[in-house]
Amino acid sequence: MRKIAAVAAAVLCGACVFGGCGGETFVAESYICESGTVTELRITAENRAVNVGVSEDDKIRVDYFNGEKEYFDISVSGSVLKVELLSDKTWTDYIGVKPDARYRKIDVLLPEGAINRIFITTTNEEITVESLSVTEEIVLDDNGGDIFFGLLSAGSGIRLTAKNGSIGGTVAGGWDDFAITCGVKKGKSNLPARKEDGDKLLAVECNNGDVSIDFKA
Repeated sequence: MRKIAAVAAAVLCGACVFGGCGGETFVAESYICESGTVTELRITAENRAVNVGVSEDDKIRVDYFNGEKEYFDISVSGSVLKVELLSDKTWTDYIGVKPDARYRKIDVLLPEGAINRIFITTTNEEITVESLSVTEEIVLDDNGGDIFFGLLSAGSGIRLTAKNGSIGGTVAGGWDDFAITCGVKKGKSNLPARKEDGDKLLAVECNNGDVSIDFKA
């Protein structure tokens, strides 16, 4: 059952209907809510690119595509906004051509500094972040895709994990601000395997990809 639970302040609307491969139908939808009602964002998806940018107003916006057998459940529990991809597919549905890339993405806009924690997990597509500032923690996990970001700022820590993909971008703060752990297999890194001193944590794991992270004080 496709159910989307939301706070009263949220607006959910279907925008357009598109035809995909094999006759599958995709519906463009948007979820919008005031930032004061949400302090934590959790996105769990598979085979979806996740793009995060800065909202020009005080609202959180999530744009996405629902298919006939893969669709998003979006709910608010307390102050946590959860975006989860659900599937009714059987193994035979995975045979053949994938849907067009324009349907395999989630676009998120967040007001600057309005969120305490961000957790994003996806597979086989990129996670890209224009810029992101949170008061506590940022966690990005991608199995089968790259993680790229403009400027990440977190009050307590940043955790980045990529498998069969690279990690690159800039974190806000000086070198001395971070305790660092970095594990890289089958790739290159400009970070040390371990650096203990620092009030914030930068934890990076990368398998079969490169790591290039700069610091901006």
